[in-house]
Amino acid sequence: MKALFKDIHTKETIHLAWPIVITQVGHIITGMVDNIFLGRIGAAEQAAGILSNNLYVLILVFGIGVSYASTPLVSGAHENKDVYKKAALFKNSLYMNFFVAAFCFLVLFASSGALKHMRQPAEVIDLALPFYDVLIFSIIPVSLFFTCKQYCEGLSNTRTALVISVLGNLLNCLLNYWLIYGKCGLPEMGYMGSAWATFIARVFMGVLFLIVIFRSSATNEIAKFYKKVKVNWTGLKELAKIGINSGLQFTFEVAAFVVAGLMAGSFGKEQIDAHGISMSLAAFTYMFGSGISSAATIRIGIFSAQGDWENIKRAGFSAIKLVMLIMGSFGIVFLILRTVLPLGFTDNIEIIVLSSNLLIIAALFQLFDGLQVTVIGILRGLEDVKAPTVITLICYWLIALPLAYFLAFNLKMETVGIWIALLISLIIVAVSLFLRFRHLLKKNGV
Repeated sequence: MKALFKDIHTKETIHLAWPIVITQVGHIITGMVDNIFLGRIGAAEQAAGILSNNLYVLILVFGIGVSYASTPLVSGAHENKDVYKKAALFKNSLYMNFFVAAFCFLVLFASSGALKHMRQPAEVIDLALPFYDVLIFSIIPVSLFFTCKQYCEGLSNTRTALVISVLGNLLNCLLNYWLIYGKCGLPEMGYMGSAWATFIARVFMGVLFLIVIFRSSATNEIAKFYKKVKVNWTGLKELAKIGINSGLQFTFEVAAFVVAGLMAGSFGKEQIDAHGISMSLAAFTYMFGSGISSAATIRIGIFSAQGDWENIKRAGFSAIKLVMLIMGSFGIVFLILRTVLPLGFTDNIEIIVLSSNLLIIAALFQLFDGLQVTVIGILRGLEDVKAPTVITLICYWLIALPLAYFLAFNLKMETVGIWIALLISLIIVAVSLFLRFRHLLKKNGV
């Protein structure tokens, strides 16, 4: 244990990771805050918010994944002190991510009617439709935020996003309270106040980050080159090569979990809520793994630019050891506090009991969830994205979902069966990605 934390690679990973973790957790907290406020209004309103977010996130994550392309490329340009290249990468990623987000918005807008055909309780659908119609407009500012965030991470600057994320979440908390209950002279909007609070907070975060990029001394070196560089096919193709695969990886995984949520919804609003609460808690801990993954991408990207495979190996394995320690600890917390944690979201006994059962399974998949997201980050730093995309497609869509359907409906295990299927798929994807990393190391003689 002591040797792990004395290792220079571990220290550097932690230094980069902790602001990313808090930033990532901030995005999860946005959904958790909404979930908690909606739960205080009623089970149907809470289920409507969860259902709306599930469909929204299903498309959103593709855009977020595409934005991840710039980090390893910016890391390489930053290591080579190529400011012109960094400006070109930022401008091209800004345009590409905007058009991807606009496309995702059109898909979301056209998908609104799909909510009516998802075999969910009628009262939940009626509440979800207007909530969803507001929520989807936040996809553009979210894309803007992540474009700036991934650029900064390529510079090894992980703290700017942290500050902006904290400010955005504070604003979201205040607006939830003010708009739901009509405080501080604002209209009383009920559960719809939560949707508007999230939208306003995300607009604030995206616009503020763009201003900071061009005004802050830590990031504004590209300002004098920004107008000179061109948006061109070569730059877009370079970003798309990594971005589209990263987007598909995110989509395959998240879509499997969203479909799992829809399966759970077919068993009633209590099961939707229990699934949503447990998934929120699992997503919260996942952000720690995701933060370490992003830090690994940065460090691996730097060593990859140098062709230093020995340090790629050391940095990669130190990140893996760190994430296993942290996620293993969260697994123990889930087991010990499984009957306590759901109390923060609801006072419905049926929902609490089911959530506590699901948290046992969530505890078991912490290690594998952390491992798979960290190794994906390592491989992204190496610009190795095609094989992980195939692995995630097979594991989540050809294994997880058919198995979830079989356990939930054929064996009558309902939501618990769905979660067991997700656990099995996470084990397979984590092991497969780890073996891919080992293969690349051996291929390069380390």
